[in-house]
Amino acid sequence: MLKQIVIEELKEEDKETVRRVLVESYEQYEPDYTDPQVWKDYRESIVASIDNPNVDKILVAKSGQEVLGSLQLFLSSEDAYQKPELLIFSPIIRLLGVHPEARGRGVAQELIRASVSYAKIKGASQLYLHTSDKMPKAIRLYEWFGFKRDHTKEFQNHDIQVKCYRLDL
Repeated sequence: MLKQIVIEELKEEDKETVRRVLVESYEQYEPDYTDPQVWKDYRESIVASIDNPNVDKILVAKSGQEVLGSLQLFLSSEDAYQKPELLIFSPIIRLLGVHPEARGRGVAQELIRASVSYAKIKGASQLYLHTSDKMPKAIRLYEWFGFKRDHTKEFQNHDIQVKCYRLDL
């Protein structure tokens, strides 16, 4: 029998475990990077993200004491990406990651549901996230949730088109 998934805010004692789970959840994308330095820089940014002072909240999915995944929430495009020109002043999901061994258990769905609740509590009328074609399964999940593409909030990062998705609340 599977234990219930619980979503909670990041606790200091879970930081290193969450960092490890996040890195392990993104390692599958390494072969998709044509420039090894771009992957190395991205991986380093993932490692450092747990300590980002601009993050508003980090949500952690657990089953018992086991960390299954996490995501980060920001209040603007300036906080999330240092891109005030995107003019996003609503919550933004970043770095949604589920450990490979925990996939298929509804972890990402629970994290997104908690993010929707967070956005509503903040009084937001939209919830945003950015992704790329490197993550087709994630895109299908976002679209299943009702996120719609917002071409006006997209940007280029090296050779990657960073796509924006918006959920109207």
